[in-house]
Amino acid sequence: MLEIRHLSKTFFKGTPNENPALQDIDLTLQKGDFVTVIGSNGAGKSTLFNAIAGSFLCESGTILLDGEDITYQKEHKRARNISRIFQNPMVGTAPDLTIEENLALSFNGANKHAFARAVTKKDIAYFRSLLSTLDMGLEDRLKTKIGLLSGGQRQAVSLLMCTMTVPKLLLLDEHTAALDPVTAEKVLSLTSQIVKEKQITTMMITHNIQSALALGNRTIMLEHGKIVLDLKEEQRRNLDVAGLLKLYRELCGKELDNDRMLLTNE
Repeated sequence: MLEIRHLSKTFFKGTPNENPALQDIDLTLQKGDFVTVIGSNGAGKSTLFNAIAGSFLCESGTILLDGEDITYQKEHKRARNISRIFQNPMVGTAPDLTIEENLALSFNGANKHAFARAVTKKDIAYFRSLLSTLDMGLEDRLKTKIGLLSGGQRQAVSLLMCTMTVPKLLLLDEHTAALDPVTAEKVLSLTSQIVKEKQITTMMITHNIQSALALGNRTIMLEHGKIVLDLKEEQRRNLDVAGLLKLYRELCGKELDNDRMLLTNE
């Protein structure tokens, strides 16, 4: 379970460029929740993820993960329980290592083995089994350097690496935004399948409102560092893009003016 209380972060405080990126954020996720996160550029989505992951400290507020206060915990310590996949497929894997070696790094690290430990036949069989679930033929390419894979293949492998050992929290930071529509749909489907099967508590940033409403069991919307919409499963059930835009207009008193969000829902 993730609990965030009164979390605030201001960049360039006390200067003409002062930017209140997060403003008194309150958010609670139950175990197994899959929350999609939407909002305009600069709304605070990635800043929220960075705060949770420990990329910086906030000036006020608390963050608890499964009851443990991680507010001041170092980023590398949080990474033991928080997995994250970024928008850029080049981030999160070692391009000059093979698929097998990348999976071994993740597997051995999660199980606290030294990387020098030899990869056993049992490990290889396990890796092949995992890769076969992707339906991309990668189970027959274990010795291929991961840098030679397509962006979609790399993101799919990253997804496996982040979930081989179930994390307490999975952060997906627009992990399909750099992919073509067909590949993005494939990776989103895999994401939904893995998260559901393993009951992983997940937050996913997306600019696609339609995907945000279709995936997971909850959608939150940020605006100027504040949560302006928090839609639970029953509230989202019959809500379409037009309905969400109407809610936004009623709550914020203005139209959503963000081409990227609107154009991805045609």
